[in-house]
This record gives sequence, C-alpha cells and structure tokens, in this order.
Amino acid sequence: MFFLGFDPGRDKCGVAIMECDRQIHFHQVFTSETVLAEIPKLCEQFPVEQVVMGNQTTSKQWKEKLESILSTQITVAMVDERNSSVEARDRYWHMYPPKGLTRLIPKSLRVPPRPVDDIVAILLIERYLKNGQWTMDNG
Repeated sequence: MFFLGFDPGRDKCGVAIMECDRQIHFHQVFTSETVLAEIPKLCEQFPVEQVVMGNQTTSKQWKEKLESILSTQITVAMVDERNSSVEARDRYWHMYPPKGLTRLIPKSLRVPPRPVDDIVAILLIERYLKNGQWTMDNG
C-alpha cells in the first residue's frame, strides 16, 4: 500500500510517497499553485490508497481541494502536525549529513539550505503509521 503525505501551506506544499514498509519513493516541495496538478500524476505513477495530511495551516480548504481531484477510492486522513517543521529540520540533517565547514556548526544553529516541507510530509505519514491509525490488516 502506498501513502501520499501532504503538508499544505499558503505558498508551498510538501509531498511524499511512502510504502507501508516505510520505504520512501518520492518527496518534493511544490508551489501551492502547481501542487494540485502534480498530485494526480503521482497517484497514477504510484498506487496511492491513502492521503495523509497535516491538520493545521489552511488544512480544511486543502482537504476539500484534494478530495475534488482524487479518485473516490483514495481517502484523506488528518494528522496532528504540531512541531513537524522543527522535527523535519533535524531529519534533513540525518538524510543529508552536513559536509565541509557545515559539520562544525552546532546542530541547533544549522538551517537546511532548502524548504523541508517534503520531509514534513514524510513525517506525517510516519506519525499516521505510528499512531496505529493504519495497520497491515487495513492494507
């Protein structure tokens, strides 16, 4: 089973595709204007059965927009996204360890060189799976 993680935002949105075995197949940040055109393409490329999205910034409007473009077989689940941006910055440095002089900067002072909304989308799927909202019996 494939999950599409979605971190909605006013200017940019993070999207990730993860399998139930937690293998990440795709992650990228899109502008808010282009993301709704990209999600159906990803759902064709990967057999997505569940969308997991954050429940904070503009989430109600985004949920309605997603449901209008998704197949009726794909459901949308809301997940608590509090502190996910801070957690995503830490995860960024695990995924992309610092090199050169950046390694000498204390971890708490490092700032990723790009938006981490896609990593937030990964974390949202992980939270969904961890919280028992989905089990292998469901898939």
